[in-house]
Amino acid sequence: MKKTILAAFAFLLAAAPAVQAQKVNRTAILQKIEKSDADIADAKKNGKASTWIARGKAFYEAAAAPTKDLFMNMDAMMLKLAVGEPQSKGTETLINDTYESWVYPYFVAYVKDGKVVTWKQTQWVLEDAPEKAIEAYAKAYELDPKSASKVKEGLQQVSDYCSQVGNTGLQTGELLASAEAFARSFEAQSVPAFGKADPILLYYAGYLYTMNGANDPASFVKGAEYLNRALDLGYNDEEGNIYYYLFHCYYGQKETDRENVMKGKEALLTGIEKFPKNERILDGLMQLYTSEEGVGDPADLVNRIDGMLAENPENVDLWFGRGRTFYALKNYDESIASFHKVVELKPDLFEGNYYLGIFYTIKGDAANTEINAKQYSSQAAYDEDLKAVNAIYMQAVPWLEKAYAINPSHADTLEYLKQLCFRLRDEEGMMEKYQKYNQLYKEAQGE
Repeated sequence: MKKTILAAFAFLLAAAPAVQAQKVNRTAILQKIEKSDADIADAKKNGKASTWIARGKAFYEAAAAPTKDLFMNMDAMMLKLAVGEPQSKGTETLINDTYESWVYPYFVAYVKDGKVVTWKQTQWVLEDAPEKAIEAYAKAYELDPKSASKVKEGLQQVSDYCSQVGNTGLQTGELLASAEAFARSFEAQSVPAFGKADPILLYYAGYLYTMNGANDPASFVKGAEYLNRALDLGYNDEEGNIYYYLFHCYYGQKETDRENVMKGKEALLTGIEKFPKNERILDGLMQLYTSEEGVGDPADLVNRIDGMLAENPENVDLWFGRGRTFYALKNYDESIASFHKVVELKPDLFEGNYYLGIFYTIKGDAANTEINAKQYSSQAAYDEDLKAVNAIYMQAVPWLEKAYAINPSHADTLEYLKQLCFRLRDEEGMMEKYQKYNQLYKEAQGE
C-alpha cells in the first residue's frame, strides 16, 4: 500500500504543470509603497511608529521579493518548483569556475552539480529599497522607543538580506556591490533599536573595497575607512589580516599623497606587534623597507621585534616572526637561531620543527649555489666545500623527521625528507633513511 501511495504522489508531481515563469507582484508591492507615501504625508499617521514600521516592511518586501525563494546550495529541481522554468539556460565562467546559468526575469542563478551555488540579481523592484527600509525603521524607533522589538526584527531582516547580497556578490566577482551590501548590513544594525552592531560586517566591506582597489583606486579610500572603523570597534580577525588589507588601502593611495606610505607602514607595524607570525604582514613590511625610499632600514624591524622580545622573551610567536623576518633578509643563521628558540619553548610545535628543517635546507641551498659558482683548482678543494654543504643539509634532517612524527599527513615534509636523504645517501645511515621515506612517499601517493 505504501508503495502505491508513493507512486501515486510521484505521478501527481510529474503530471502537475510546471510554473512557467518567475512571478514577482511588482505592482502590488509598489501600491503598498504608494500607500505608505500617503500615510507619512498625513500629519496624524506620520507621528505613529506603526506607520513607519509598515513602511519598513513594504520596502523590505520590495528589496527581498525578487530573490526570496533562493538560498545557496538549494537543489536545482527545487529552484524550478519554487520559481519556475528559466527563460533560458547557458554557461558562464565566474572567477575561474564554469557554471550553468539559468536566466530568470529578476536574476541569473548559477548551478553546478545540480545545486544553486550563487546568483546575480539583474532587475529590482526598487534599487534603494534597503536604505529606505532602514530609514523607516529608524524613524519608528525615534518616534516610539517601545517599538524596539518590532523595529529590531525588521532591521534584522534587512541586515540578513544585505549580507546575503554581499555573499552572492563575492562569489560572482561583483566586489563593489558586495562591499556596499555588507556596509549597508552594518548600517541596518547601527540603528539604536538593534543593539550592538557586528563590526565583522565593516571588516567584510573593507576587505572587499580593498580587493576592488585594483579596478577603481577610489575603493582604497573606502576600504581604509571601513577597516579603521572595524578596528575602532575592537574588531580583529583571527590572523590579523585586517592590518595587511589596511596597509594595501593606504599604499594604493601613495600617488595621491606620499604620507600614505608611512600610514601603511604604521598599519603593518601595529599588526606585527599583535600578530608576529603573520607572513602577509611581514612580506608587506619587507616590500616597504626594500622598495620605498624614506621608510627606514630593514634592521629597524628587527630592532622592533627584539625590543618586544626583551619584554617578553618566551613569546613563541615573536620568535617565529623574528625568524621569518631574518629569512626575508636572507640572514639564514639568525633565522635558524630564532627557530631554535621556537622549538626550545615549544618542542612539539609542528611549524617550529618544520621551518627549522626548512631553513637549514635553504641555508644549504645557498651554500651549494656558492660552490657551484666557484672555479676550483683541485677536486680536493671542491670535495671539502661539498662536505661542508652536506653538513648543513644533515642538520635539517632530524628537525624534519620530528615534524613528520608530529604530523605524518603533511605531504611536503615527507617529500623534503625523501629528497634530502637521497642527496645525502652517501653519508652514514642516509641510504636507509632514503629508502624508508621514499617508500612512505610512494604509499602516500597511492603507488
